[in-house]
Amino acid sequence: MSKNFVSNKDESVRMFENSFLDVMSRVHWIAPLIVYVPLTIYFLYRAIAVFQVPTLTILGLFVAGFFAWTFAEYVLHRFVFHYEPPGKLGKRIHFVAHGVHHDYPNDSKRLVMPPGLSIPLCVLFYFLYTYLLGDAYAMAFFPGFIVGYLTYDMTHYALHHAKIKHPLFLMLKEHHMVHHYHDPENGFGVSSKLWDYIFGTRFKINKKDHKVSK
Repeated sequence: MSKNFVSNKDESVRMFENSFLDVMSRVHWIAPLIVYVPLTIYFLYRAIAVFQVPTLTILGLFVAGFFAWTFAEYVLHRFVFHYEPPGKLGKRIHFVAHGVHHDYPNDSKRLVMPPGLSIPLCVLFYFLYTYLLGDAYAMAFFPGFIVGYLTYDMTHYALHHAKIKHPLFLMLKEHHMVHHYHDPENGFGVSSKLWDYIFGTRFKINKKDHKVSK
């Protein structure tokens, strides 16, 4: 099978002529934790202390929010990150949004979402869920959604760089590596394979056709 990546080393390619923008396109894996863990705690505090949402309701909404992220992850990866608008500009937009990751899959500085992308998405989802659920319930639901996102980002980084032997991790790693190196048109789940099963985007190649380093 032909090689569908440029470099498998931990190296970065310059994406922007502007030095500030190029620096901002690279982010350490811990950055999402610094930004979103305090936000998660803040929302849960408001759910408990300000809106006084019952504990079991908070737990249920938190789990629902986490589950909602797995669907958002699949939709964003499949229909946004893998969408290439027509023309030269469209190709450029696709490269900046996600194509660079497929060309340089082990670039450790481009494995988690930079805040310049994740924060606007966070704001959009926050207002969406506040509109749908109301302020009180959103304060319990949205932390679960954020933790789902953090699970995705940390899992994605680990799949490319961590040496973990747990069977669940190895299963997810195999799934993601096949997406990168063999079949980028399928296998859009990163932290979960659930939606690939539901929407029929499971891999159609024989497992004997590829090898994944464990």
